[in-house]
Amino acid sequence: MTVKAVIFDLDGVLTDTAHYHFQAWQALAHQLGIGFTEQDNEQLKGVDRLGSLRWILAKAHRQLSPEQESQLMQQKNQHYLELIAHMSPADLFTGVQPLFAELRQNGIKIGLASASKNAAMVVERLGIASQFDYIADANNVVNSKPDPEVFLLAAKGLGVAPEHCIGVEDAVAGIKAINAAGMQAIGIGEPNVLNNAIKVYPTIQALKLTDVLEL
Repeated sequence: MTVKAVIFDLDGVLTDTAHYHFQAWQALAHQLGIGFTEQDNEQLKGVDRLGSLRWILAKAHRQLSPEQESQLMQQKNQHYLELIAHMSPADLFTGVQPLFAELRQNGIKIGLASASKNAAMVVERLGIASQFDYIADANNVVNSKPDPEVFLLAAKGLGVAPEHCIGVEDAVAGIKAINAAGMQAIGIGEPNVLNNAIKVYPTIQALKLTDVLEL
């Protein structure tokens, strides 16, 4: 395999916005009279906004109209935007900049495949927006992870065939999406959880260019 592009997930891989999502979802759940813990939040890794809301509602065996769902999603997103308003390059995980620099020096394209509709704003605040050759996020796709659509869109945007791409994810749904797209999957997290990845590293800092090229 010749590696021509590496496509990164955002949350949990390049930065940590999970705790902001948790705070916003928990506030909404409590408003609805539904308990929501950090363990519950783990189940929403890689899941889009509508899927997350419906997961929370299912805990209480509740269903809402599309209009009610839309209103609640807007409310949650507004709260989340307020929480991330103060993000800066200091929130970028250690190791991202050196890895990006090495990829660029070796002519390997850099893509983003995020389940977040706010991905473009977050990478802007992190100071890395200009380093991506293509950004695919939830605004551009119909199907969320584990469907491979967002990774396939990123590959198309990069002009690289999926078999020449590596995907980097921290969520089970994301690893499934990468594999379904016909790419090699690298996991960031726990090996026993991300057991469908070809290799797993504890943090992005532990992933080096040589590891990418070995694939």
